Amino acid sequence: MRKGIANSKHARVSEVAAALPLLSLWSAAWIWFFYRGGYLTYYGDAEAHLNIARRILDSRTPGYDQLGGVWLPLPHVLTMLLARYDALWRSGLAGSIVSGCCFVVAGAFLYAAARRVFDSKAAAVAATLLFATNPNMLYLQSTAMTEPLFIAALAAVLYFTVCFRDTQSWAAVCGAGLAALCGSLTRYEGWFLIPFVALFVLVAAKRRRVALAALFAGIACLGPLYWLGHNWWCCSNVLDFYNGPYSPRVIQGSAYYPGLHNWAKTWLYYRSAVRWCAGAPLLWVGAAGLLACAAVRKAWWPAVLLVLPGIFYVWSMHSSGGTPIFLPDLWPNTYYNSRYGLALFPALVWGAAALVSLVPARAQQVAAAAVVLAAAVPWLMHPGPQAWITWKESQINSVDRRAWTAAAAGYFQTNYHRGEGILAPFGDLTGIFCRAGIPLSEILHEGNGPAWAANTTRPDLLHQTKWAITQAGTAVSRELGRGPYKQVYEIPARNSLAVRIAERTQ
Repeated sequence: MRKGIANSKHARVSEVAAALPLLSLWSAAWIWFFYRGGYLTYYGDAEAHLNIARRILDSRTPGYDQLGGVWLPLPHVLTMLLARYDALWRSGLAGSIVSGCCFVVAGAFLYAAARRVFDSKAAAVAATLLFATNPNMLYLQSTAMTEPLFIAALAAVLYFTVCFRDTQSWAAVCGAGLAALCGSLTRYEGWFLIPFVALFVLVAAKRRRVALAALFAGIACLGPLYWLGHNWWCCSNVLDFYNGPYSPRVIQGSAYYPGLHNWAKTWLYYRSAVRWCAGAPLLWVGAAGLLACAAVRKAWWPAVLLVLPGIFYVWSMHSSGGTPIFLPDLWPNTYYNSRYGLALFPALVWGAAALVSLVPARAQQVAAAAVVLAAAVPWLMHPGPQAWITWKESQINSVDRRAWTAAAAGYFQTNYHRGEGILAPFGDLTGIFCRAGIPLSEILHEGNGPAWAANTTRPDLLHQTKWAITQAGTAVSRELGRGPYKQVYEIPARNSLAVRIAERTQ
């Protein structure tokens, strides 16, 4: 009996070991595809993540404070050593390498979890193929976006919790805690998961329940506690990430969006985002499989865990006012935050694998092939990035930004000389310096503390930089308008604020 168990364990380890190089090659191929197309920094958020990672080491005031206070720090910490190299920073590959590695880790943990829970190689292969062949997932894993890292952490939590249920191992609890810690330092839905996983450990433990649950919670909660302390230290407000001037809640303000305080519209928009991201066939097959998980031995907990990120977004859309989703087939017929639909993607993949596991063993390979082929139908019918909503959103919403970034970068490449200095708000405008190859140590921005405040509030008294670049109508632009700067170049934009470049005249 023990020999059979050992052989089964060895087979699972061998299968995961074989999956790793295949996933790695697949990830690299798609990163190359999107790199060749010039798409790695189409998402404004992806470029911002790269620039935050860069400024930790390349800034007038480099160091810890450059992490900022809204976006969680782990993606930037993992990327910063790569982003210090100009070629990787300017191309976006610094973020691609991190996201691609996370994609591989996520696929491996998903395979291992499905193999253990369903005791079916066909179901595990189906789960991995469904995860690895979704073009929206493949695009995000090629960029500096944070979703691949969070999904890797989620898949690791899944694997270690199902291991704990089978083994009652303290090591499995520690693994789950560390994975949850990584998730909580990557995206805020990671905070939402912690109490549910702690409750699972409490219920699933056969001895020392409180101690094991406390061990998990103690490790996982280090992330939220650290970030509250970080916000207090850097911003004098423990909730600056939630209600500070750069938080999504404040940026959204009182503007209405579909779903705010309306459960029916919330569900409609979020369900539609999931369909756009996962494809209609996988949505229906996966949903049916999730319902069937109750009939599959030991499969109810993975289904619950993987559904939780989607529940977080539904609740957040309805209640918080900071997570709108706009889709091309629903009013106002635009693109915004469509990628939030991917939060339920791992759950649908799991549900589809559950259906495969319910088929008689002799037919499971055929069932797995059928499920994978059915999920691929939307992408086979409409091949190419135009049908991939995450790519399409990034392409449409970056048209103006890409145009004025190229124009402003060209101007600075011709007229700027090292050491002259540029005053510019940190954000989308920072992409100009990345494109122009100007180190961020030559840029004066909000992250530089008192020097920024002095130069923007009293530019008539203190002006350390020869150049300034702002967007028309902003507070910084108005302040500089009464100072020693004269506008020398303006770049109009069709759907956003014009970009203005000014030169110091005295």
